[in-house]
Amino acid sequence: MEVIATAGHVDHGKSTLVRALTGMEPDRWEEERRRGLTIDLGFAWTTLPSGRVVAVVDVPGHERFVGNMLAGVGPVPAALVVVAADDGWSAQTTEHVAVLDALGVRHALLAVTKADLADPAPVLADATERLAATSMGAVPGVALSAPAGRGVPELAAALETLLAGLPAPDPDAPVRLWIDRAFPIRGAGTVVTGTLAAGAVAAGDRLLLGGREVGVRGVQSLGRPVDRAVATARVALNLRGVAVEDLRRGDALLTPGAFRSTAEVDVVLAREPEERLPAEAVLHVGSAAVPVRVRPLEGTAVRLRLAGPLPLRVGDRVLLRDPGARRVLGADVRDVAPPELRRRGAARQRAAELDEQGTGPAGAAADLARRRVVRADDFTAMGWPVPGDAVRAGPWLLAPGVVDELARRVPGLVAAHRQAHPLEPGPPVAVVRRELGLPTDDLVALVVRTPLALREGRVVVAAAGLPAAVQRAVDAVRARLADDPFAAPDAEELRAARLGPRELAAAVRDGQLVRVAEGVYLAPGVEEHARARLAAVPAPFTLGQARAAWGTSRRVAVPLMEWLDARGVTERLPDASRRLR
Repeated sequence: MEVIATAGHVDHGKSTLVRALTGMEPDRWEEERRRGLTIDLGFAWTTLPSGRVVAVVDVPGHERFVGNMLAGVGPVPAALVVVAADDGWSAQTTEHVAVLDALGVRHALLAVTKADLADPAPVLADATERLAATSMGAVPGVALSAPAGRGVPELAAALETLLAGLPAPDPDAPVRLWIDRAFPIRGAGTVVTGTLAAGAVAAGDRLLLGGREVGVRGVQSLGRPVDRAVATARVALNLRGVAVEDLRRGDALLTPGAFRSTAEVDVVLAREPEERLPAEAVLHVGSAAVPVRVRPLEGTAVRLRLAGPLPLRVGDRVLLRDPGARRVLGADVRDVAPPELRRRGAARQRAAELDEQGTGPAGAAADLARRRVVRADDFTAMGWPVPGDAVRAGPWLLAPGVVDELARRVPGLVAAHRQAHPLEPGPPVAVVRRELGLPTDDLVALVVRTPLALREGRVVVAAAGLPAAVQRAVDAVRARLADDPFAAPDAEELRAARLGPRELAAAVRDGQLVRVAEGVYLAPGVEEHARARLAAVPAPFTLGQARAAWGTSRRVAVPLMEWLDARGVTERLPDASRRLR
């Protein structure tokens, strides 16, 4: 299916043309038929001679309903511009075409209606020339008289050619369905309609709506149930989990995790504004219309603060409308998570960045370089492709060169920490992470390189030792323990050696002593020594027998036995005796 929207002045015959082309009545409301003008969006469809199905969104032409017109044109890739031969190009035609131009519509067809009432040739030439100066360029034109059916076959043929040239939508893209209608159906519940511009939707899918998940109970396209609708298509979805009164035009159904809602965006205008930008405007995208505050940065770069969040992506074309001046401006979204502008000159610098970065792979690389580290899911949800040279680390993306840059800073951080805290082997990982500006401790492992190492939650110099005076005292203790592995120095001996709690803790962290209990320090390997001595004692054995085998005091034997129990070397029996495991 292809989808096309009408555009043109009220009473120039848009609805009559749609009726002649499709055989369907696009005006849905009794008031529309009574007054002879389209107030809200109308929909009709037909099968062209080739078998191609085209759905037509018939938009209102009256200036009071321009917001409705925008809701219909927004998600549609092509336009059918209608001008009456007996009236010619009008102010409303200019406004509608300005909207199409601002939205960057590149595919269009011109229909000059009421050819039975006036010569269509002058209007056809004039309208073609005017359209050539817009984003639509050279537009083919057809003159017709819809009520009589004259020119309708030629219009259908021209439509065939136009639709064949439309770019193919991506059926695997995430879904973002802008809702243009919501209504209840007895026995079915809530139904919404919209134009599916990309992706596919099927019964049983789960989609996000305003931050909550809803289920798709059923899908219809062109009035018939379907198992799955693929873009481009007009669809009606029967939703589970939401009441119709909780919905409004401009809400969007989203593939979970594929979009991020934002209330602040940086955009670049499609062209330099001829007049000063308004302080407030209305942003249109899809079927949504949201008031915004406008902050010009410099040139065509603008920051917008939205009255309510929208699921926008980099590369979206949005339209800014100044209702007071009846002026519209097209803009491309360049950043949906923009940085704060605090320093003097920051706005000018930001404008330069936005002008240069674009929205393709080069823009993605520039944006990642500015962010340095970002979650991969967040980056793609912004609308960026992942650069091929980005560094992946679990859920994170790092810009090329960032890992090497940070790794060069780590030795200085470790050296400064050891100078300030000589008894600590190095700074805790959390300290390094904060100094480097990394979002999580897990990323610190990426930037620790030889001779540094991660050890017990710290970044240490692998070959680093203790301060000289402390090392001499520890060496003396280790020499004593080499002769007698269980002769742990007592508190008085440790004080005499100037080994306080901090010095002893440093020796333990450095792997030179083992802390068995408070005040009981032995040498590494004591576990093997203790097991070897106990292996020569008949099991089960008592604490007294173990103490005798070790040749040590009760001060050492009791905590040592409990330490061995905790490590699974020995097993305590119900009668308080032990045996080796």
